[in-house]
Amino acid sequence: MFSIEKLPQSDLYQVTFIFSGCPESVVALTGSFIDWDPEKLFMKYCNEKQAYIYTIELPAGCYEYKFIIDGEWITDLDNTNFSANDFGTLNSVLNIG
Repeated sequence: MFSIEKLPQSDLYQVTFIFSGCPESVVALTGSFIDWDPEKLFMKYCNEKQAYIYTIELPAGCYEYKFIIDGEWITDLDNTNFSANDFGTLNSVLNIG
């Protein structure tokens, strides 16, 4: 799941990714916006929302992404937009702007 907010007086958008999971998991976010680096964006668990959260600023565009949960790459189950990848699986798709 994600939310998108246009930043005032900027060409950027604030995108907040949210993944519901147990607090003992290690959750990372990866995607085309960081060249699929699996160790760059670790999400933090928010007790109040009972979910992992990561906020990033991105320009308008189309991006593909996945969550990595305890080493397993998964799509965003709350996002119905998908694209096939070169590994025979799917990536979640995020369109901004």
